[in-house]
Amino acid sequence: MFDLDGVLVDSEPVWEEVRRAYVADHGGTWRPETQSRLMGMSTQEWATYLHELGVPLPPEEIARQVVDAMAARYREAIPLMPGACEAVRRLAERHTLGLASSSPRRLIDVVLDAAGLTGSFAATVSTEEVPRGKPAPDGYLEAASRLDVDPRACVAVEDSSNGLRSAYAAGMRVVAVPHPRYPPAPDALELAWLVLHDLGELTPETLEQ
Repeated sequence: MFDLDGVLVDSEPVWEEVRRAYVADHGGTWRPETQSRLMGMSTQEWATYLHELGVPLPPEEIARQVVDAMAARYREAIPLMPGACEAVRRLAERHTLGLASSSPRRLIDVVLDAAGLTGSFAATVSTEEVPRGKPAPDGYLEAASRLDVDPRACVAVEDSSNGLRSAYAAGMRVVAVPHPRYPPAPDALELAWLVLHDLGELTPETLEQ
């Protein structure tokens, strides 16, 4: 099971830039802890949070405008993490892959299509499609359900605190590939079964050991 943002796509800097500018443009106040809190939230959750920061629009409209801005940025270029495509294809040769992401379905599909990875995943889930976003386990549990596999038989690849907590709560073994700019909290990192420096270290042989 792969996460998308921060694992396959270096999107967290883009999300931060887009949402920070959006909050400022609409008279809200970005707080020191805002970015870390936003990571892993579902679309409804982060749109509601931006509204609480002072954006005077309904969460549904906030979500629409921010996702439009993200889609526009992605049309310019998809910021893939180094080795992302290679890691997915390596594992897909020997294992069934799923994806559980906090990104909206629209952005998941744009990224996987542009990267040529759509066919590598047997199931993909946006936390828009489940009751709760990360750190709740709902997205990972839904992905396992769609694959008809026991979550305890799955390995999840994550980078963020909320993502690590989500996959762990789902009963999966968690491989952490921390983002250098947005490292997970120490207590979240302790939940990892394995910590890798980058996706180049993510191989079938590493997982099968």
